[in-house]
Amino acid sequence: MSSILLVRGSTRGDDSLSTKIALQLVDELQKKAPGSTVVDRDLSANPLPHIGSDFSSAIRLAPADRTPAQAEAIAVSDAAVDELLAADTIVLSSGFINFGISSILKSWVDHVARAGRTFNYTENGPVGLLKGKKAYLVIASGGIYSGDAAALDFAEPYLRRVLNFIGITDIEAIRIEGVAYGPEAAEKAIGAAQARAQELAKAA
Repeated sequence: MSSILLVRGSTRGDDSLSTKIALQLVDELQKKAPGSTVVDRDLSANPLPHIGSDFSSAIRLAPADRTPAQAEAIAVSDAAVDELLAADTIVLSSGFINFGISSILKSWVDHVARAGRTFNYTENGPVGLLKGKKAYLVIASGGIYSGDAAALDFAEPYLRRVLNFIGITDIEAIRIEGVAYGPEAAEKAIGAAQARAQELAKAA
């Protein structure tokens, strides 16, 4: 039985277009693979704490040497890592905020990019440990950043690099672009994203 991890990184709640398309994609993927399970991590409703000194100290200590606060910080991280390790498919969604991803999704990245758990350092450099997984990125933006303004896009390239770093190389993206250019442009962007979600699910 396959498992899908949906990580909602939008801060807009029910108004989020990236969440809307991500949920559609997950639904389409479930139809393609009946019986697949979904773990839904809504970072807006339940944000992970930003990593701090307890986390940074704890990852360098043996469990027995950690303080209660350090142990708690690692437990939060371990839970997020365990979800990621258990998933066959990962769907990450975010609004485009100041040319990058939301801070709540960045915090999730900081918790799951863990030496010894999702990647290892070797004498030949870091090696990702999450090979064989499929990832989808769903990113919504008011402007259009896939063309001439691509140099200002630090969201999709960043997520791709992070996923590559931990071993995930099979990545597809859905962009919902230009939604701030008026109702007609928004409707067109949403329709294109919905069609892309259906296309990707069929090809899964």
